[in-house]
Amino acid sequence: MITWIRIGLIFAILTVVTLVLLPFQLLALRYDWPLRRRLPRWWHRIACSVLGIRIRIHGRLESRRPLMLAANHASWKDILVLGAIADVAFIAKAEVADWPIFGLLAKWQKSVFVVREQKRRTGEQVNEVAERLAAREIIVLFPEGTTSDGNRLLEVKTSLFGAASAAVPASPEGVVYVQPVSIAYTGIYGMPMGRYHRPIAAWPGDVELVPHLMGILKTGALEVDVDFGEAVEFRAETNRKLAGATVVERLRTQLRQRLYPRAG
Repeated sequence: MITWIRIGLIFAILTVVTLVLLPFQLLALRYDWPLRRRLPRWWHRIACSVLGIRIRIHGRLESRRPLMLAANHASWKDILVLGAIADVAFIAKAEVADWPIFGLLAKWQKSVFVVREQKRRTGEQVNEVAERLAAREIIVLFPEGTTSDGNRLLEVKTSLFGAASAAVPASPEGVVYVQPVSIAYTGIYGMPMGRYHRPIAAWPGDVELVPHLMGILKTGALEVDVDFGEAVEFRAETNRKLAGATVVERLRTQLRQRLYPRAG
């Protein structure tokens, strides 16, 4: 009974917060006010708080711009976590736009929706991301292209790293920074979360959303470690594939060290 009361309170709080902030966000989107970048961070912070997600930050968000964040992707909660830390916009799969609730939230945050399977549109999508980077927005890329079980970094798709290169000419200093950011779910109810229990927090692609969401709402005590690594510079003369591989290797190392510290 207490669990269901808690779930009801979570929905009530998030509904009220959304209704209060939404008119201001819609106006900010309509007139492209800087406020449109800040309001989502407030919403994400409140969402993490009521859901019981405790965030520990290691390292520091790169202060130089333009900036792209390359993060591993274990769950929809990654959006809440990164959104609570910084004023960011996300690169999302096109089908996310049609999801109930999550799709609307993604649109209101002005996410960049991409169709990965249609290579003929890659250039158009890369240009949109590059324009947003050049406008000094922080864009988050999940290069895996899908969610995982949270225990490792999946095979990475690096094509959209091209957006960093495409934004270089519009950068005043001729450089775009790509920073690896690892997201590791490491605790539950104050206890360490091992590899066998980490799927509780993660949302692999073959798990239905509603049962998973209800499980998270019932859990309500997750700890997540976010590590900001050393940024990689993309310049006009930079080999995009090599630079992208460097970002991925740093991301993989950060995640492995956070999930399996005893392994070295």
